[in-house]
Amino acid sequence: MAVLASSIATDTLQDYLAEQEEKPLLRFITCGSVDDGKSTLIGRLLYDTKLIFDDQLATLERDSARHGTAGEAIDFALLLDGLEAEREQGITIDVAYRYFATAERRFIVADSPGHEEYTRNMATGASTADLAVVLVDARQGILRQTRRHAFIASLLGIRHIVLAVNKIDLVGYDEAVFAEIAKEFRAFAGGLGFATIAPIPMSARHGDNVTANSAHMPWYTGETLLGHLETVPLAGQDLGRPFRLPVQLVTRPDQDFRGFAGQVASGRIAVGDDIIVAKSGRTSRVKAIVTADGDLPAASEGHAVTIVLEDEIDISRGDVLATPRDRPQLADQFMAHLVWFSAEPMMPGRSYILRTETDSMSATVTALKYQIDINSFSHEAAKSLHMNEIGVCNIATQSPVAFDSYKANRTTGNFVLIDRLTNATVGAGMIDHPLRRATNVQWQALDIDRNARAAMKHQKPAVLWLTGYSGAGKSTIANMLEKLLHASGRHTYMLDGDNVRHGLNRDLGFTPEDRVENIRRIAEVARLMTQAGLIVIVSAISPFRSERRMARDLFLDGEFIEVFVDTSLEECARRDPKGLYKKALAGDLENFTGISSPYEQPEAPEIHLKTAGREPGELATQIAEYLGKH
Repeated sequence: MAVLASSIATDTLQDYLAEQEEKPLLRFITCGSVDDGKSTLIGRLLYDTKLIFDDQLATLERDSARHGTAGEAIDFALLLDGLEAEREQGITIDVAYRYFATAERRFIVADSPGHEEYTRNMATGASTADLAVVLVDARQGILRQTRRHAFIASLLGIRHIVLAVNKIDLVGYDEAVFAEIAKEFRAFAGGLGFATIAPIPMSARHGDNVTANSAHMPWYTGETLLGHLETVPLAGQDLGRPFRLPVQLVTRPDQDFRGFAGQVASGRIAVGDDIIVAKSGRTSRVKAIVTADGDLPAASEGHAVTIVLEDEIDISRGDVLATPRDRPQLADQFMAHLVWFSAEPMMPGRSYILRTETDSMSATVTALKYQIDINSFSHEAAKSLHMNEIGVCNIATQSPVAFDSYKANRTTGNFVLIDRLTNATVGAGMIDHPLRRATNVQWQALDIDRNARAAMKHQKPAVLWLTGYSGAGKSTIANMLEKLLHASGRHTYMLDGDNVRHGLNRDLGFTPEDRVENIRRIAEVARLMTQAGLIVIVSAISPFRSERRMARDLFLDGEFIEVFVDTSLEECARRDPKGLYKKALAGDLENFTGISSPYEQPEAPEIHLKTAGREPGELATQIAEYLGKH
């Protein structure tokens, strides 16, 4: 009998799980400003739908007494605020995900932080959501962060919005307050492209209009929050969209099997269908679609599969498999909306690592077309983006990227930018369209290459990049070094930072943005000169590590030699050969390195010249000896 009971229980559980899997799934996110009650709302939703276990409830009651902010009552926010720092500060920091189900639907809810510092976390949670619940404190009304979250939700493809006017009990359940907030929200969100906007007055703490209509607001005759979540229309799969599969892994367990694994981002693929590799343009036909549960005759959006092709063609992680009839875009320049996360501002010309769903490469923001004002959504001229600001940029990548516009495909149209030094995610982007000039301009193959030019000169190309404070002695050392190399028969050219600013860079100032562009141009010229087989000597302050790293990445391994001319700031100010330190200290010279603008010392230069007590000729000889050895 025990075995029979166990079998019945197992069958019942399997039937239950199968039933749950058949229900439609809605992903939604709660967002808004700080202390609008997002975590409390989700906690109340779980509590009222009887989805909190007895042991969870007991823990919640104990934690409410210790950390709660609801007096004697249960603090439902603690169900979501799991980090100790969140409980101590009473705010949400990280995105918390919860799963629950009703008789109508399954739900995955992301509770996002409201503090401006954690806007990046909100964008992460919104990237996969179908609906956003934007909370507003009835006492505060629409705030800047409310507008920011609504705009980001629109950018990230969310088409359904619930305006939850929370804490309505604290304004006496006043209908006029609710109506005014709903009117203001519709006024600015009406142009953001949402399919539905549903304002609901509620009190998350007391449960008013969360899962049941409130007796305190007879004037409200609309749906409860849960009722709306259960009935809002879902987009569902669109099998008419073109097939896309970003390759995550090339699997080759033995010599007889070679498959390309990933999750179908859109469309449908079947055995026998033609397929194309977006980057190379090579074509083949699907031989098999393999999964952990066996082979499939076809696969559609959301399926994790391994595709086996009839032909042996070169495919690697980062490639996109597509239908030949409707290929993704392929370009190394495109325009995108960018949400900036970092405390360090985004500056055009600076090099970052761009990561798509499966690909990774160097990239540069070549132009900031405009910044979007969160209050008016107007387009404003700007030279950089600061934390939580949103702009439209042109981006250039080191190699072509296969993509769709974000509006057409959220999976193949998104990317993040990574800081090259800290490896931190500094921005998230949504691709708008390729810049056609990127595909019209192609590299021209040349018969005489760098090796041929260098061989004629009997030398190996190199760039010696001297960096240090103004007045450190860079130009003096570089000039003596070039004379030494010239005397030994070497072919050289010197790029002095001041001299370049008289011609190529005469249009640039000394703001951080202009400094980045200054170094980018010098590095590109130096790269062309190494293509000519020359030994290039660059003398430039180049104060930022990221730009020196960007310059290094343009050259072959071992070709870029960083030389740190290490002279103390005090000594440079004492020398003051051009009188610049005197002006800077008097406040007459803005953005001067070491005084009003930072200098980031090299961490591992190939040559470290400590100048104290040494003559310029001696230091130049040290560099020449390094070249001779390497």
